[in-house]
Amino acid sequence: MHIALWTVQVLLALVFAMAGFSKAFMPLDQLAAQMAWVADTPGWVVRFAGIAEIFGAAGLILPAATRIRPGLTPMAAADLALVMVLAAILHLSRAEYAHMVPPLVLFGLSMFVTWGRTRAHRILPRGEVARARATA
Repeated sequence: MHIALWTVQVLLALVFAMAGFSKAFMPLDQLAAQMAWVADTPGWVVRFAGIAEIFGAAGLILPAATRIRPGLTPMAAADLALVMVLAAILHLSRAEYAHMVPPLVLFGLSMFVTWGRTRAHRILPRGEVARARATA
């Protein structure tokens, strides 16, 4: 389970980082050619969404990998799941039904990480790992 969770975390982080960087830094007219909703959305909202996705991608990896506040990893996954629900609602409101599939898949994967890192295979902070080894 641990390997599956790490695999999904890394894949999600890559997807969200790539999407986030394009929304945060690509010229809006070029981005609108790829994503129709961008043309109808204020630029600051698009940029904010991109920056949020970049931070979410970092939150999927860094806290768990460093074991510094690893509880932030499932929180990042849950937050990204919420972003994907909002993305699906946006596409539904625009009658872009085919565009709802990727956000729903990413939602499911994000919820898997949320569940896995809170219930199935929680990552312990550095101090707790040392205490657990000392008592074992």
